[in-house]
Amino acid sequence: MQTTKAIRIHENGGPEVMRLEDVELEAPKAGEVQIRHAAIGLNFIDVYFRSGLYKAPHFPLGLGKEAAGTVIAVGPGVTDFAVGDRVAYAGSDGAYCVERNIERRHLVKVPDGIPLETAGAMMLKGMTAEYLLNRTFKVGQGTTLLFHAAAGGVGLIAGQWAKALGAATVIGTAGSPEKVALALEHGYDHVIDYSKDDFLTRVREITGGKGVDVVYDSVGRDTFPQSLDCLRTRGMWVSFGQSSGPIENFTLATLAQKGSLFATRPTLFSYIATPEELRASAEALFHVVQSNKVRININQTYPLSDVAQAHRDLESRKTSGTTLLIP
Repeated sequence: MQTTKAIRIHENGGPEVMRLEDVELEAPKAGEVQIRHAAIGLNFIDVYFRSGLYKAPHFPLGLGKEAAGTVIAVGPGVTDFAVGDRVAYAGSDGAYCVERNIERRHLVKVPDGIPLETAGAMMLKGMTAEYLLNRTFKVGQGTTLLFHAAAGGVGLIAGQWAKALGAATVIGTAGSPEKVALALEHGYDHVIDYSKDDFLTRVREITGGKGVDVVYDSVGRDTFPQSLDCLRTRGMWVSFGQSSGPIENFTLATLAQKGSLFATRPTLFSYIATPEELRASAEALFHVVQSNKVRININQTYPLSDVAQAHRDLESRKTSGTTLLIP
């Protein structure tokens, strides 16, 4: 039996709990594919599982939810993937490794013309943008929206995609002049620097007091309840993350008081729960990237062995766009 290198945690804690270990790698079983990673995506959900904000299903736990690579072996009964295929995935724990076995139902083939590094950088973030804009609240002609963390990995994709869908006014928030400038280059009509300005006041100014149709909020504690006050009557608040911490003391009656608002707490994995949904979401993402309507920014790369520093930089908001780990 061969071995491979993988990052695992044996307890929750800070970045220091992540260990690069030798792990056994068996031959792929029925329905499995063995892949060698070329690029691994870094996401806040990895931090949530490492810290204990999200409960680990077991220890030791392999971190990481997305990656891209090449098929190096297939298990019995697998006929839709072959050795040499370029593949990518999002949603299967344990991506922080050099090689791994993975159930074929998680995989999609990467089209020619999309580098594996780009695929590894965009699967989770890009399919998140896809379901948020196309299915949670369908953005189209005339939509006015607010997207928090506009200079983050999801935010940079969402700004471009929203404009491609015909959104009338795309407003973002970011935490520095540099991040504001970056977001403005990626589809946003207005970007509010929340380190200097009150985003609620600015949203009301931009919209002439009407508010936005939808707020996409992955920040959590620091943007609540002001995000609700940015909405028009019967607008929708989409809380899809909590990078600043969980939201507390939220009551349903608040939605009535602030204008019969809608609220949802979606997760990508409910939107790609079947192989058909996964393929449809991935195909929409590949199409919008290949058509040059959305470009993917890989702004930071770290060796897999430097994953602790990558987590520190992500948590301290030193990163922008997408971050890759290279095995």
